[in-house]
Amino acid sequence: MSTESSSNAEPTPLIVVVSGPSGVGKDTLLERMEETHSDLNFHFVVTATTRLPREGERDGINHLFLSRTQFEMLLEDNQLLEHAEIYGNYYGVPRRQVARSLEEGKHVILRVDYQGAERIRAIVPEALFVFVMPPDKETLRTRLIARDQDTPKSIERRMASADHEMEVGMTFDYQITNRDGQLDELVEELVQIIETESRRDPPRQMGL
Repeated sequence: MSTESSSNAEPTPLIVVVSGPSGVGKDTLLERMEETHSDLNFHFVVTATTRLPREGERDGINHLFLSRTQFEMLLEDNQLLEHAEIYGNYYGVPRRQVARSLEEGKHVILRVDYQGAERIRAIVPEALFVFVMPPDKETLRTRLIARDQDTPKSIERRMASADHEMEVGMTFDYQITNRDGQLDELVEELVQIIETESRRDPPRQMGL
């Protein structure tokens, strides 16, 4: 199916799935995007998780921090669009949060791992999928070490997974590279992708 973008078309609210290997800077990218583009019609989904908060994180802002029992109750009630267990902790996307934002005409920005992205693709095939790449693997390792949140064993496990994740990432609609010192440029690149795709003709279908 051929597609075209039109600057005159009415923008369609999109589900935008942002993924990338651990340590690539997904959180930093989206936090900066939220800071600099609060005037735009974006909703940054607050995902649910059973992991403990990291230093400086706030419940309801960075994540919805839940017990395993609370999380499993959401699962039983079908209140999660997708979920996964990653490194021993549950993560999930609240279904109602996504649906409500689309109804309000907002682009829904989701940050998930590559497996979560594939599950969302099965539910919403025409969502917009963007994969964040590191400039190279050594930069990725340096960032994992610098964030000082992982044991050496955990870093090696994440690095071992990165090759496969980046291979899967090549199947996404777009690949963008997070280069050191170019965060604002990366934000603008992502915003432009969303703006262009939201005016695509025919529009992407976001039915849940």
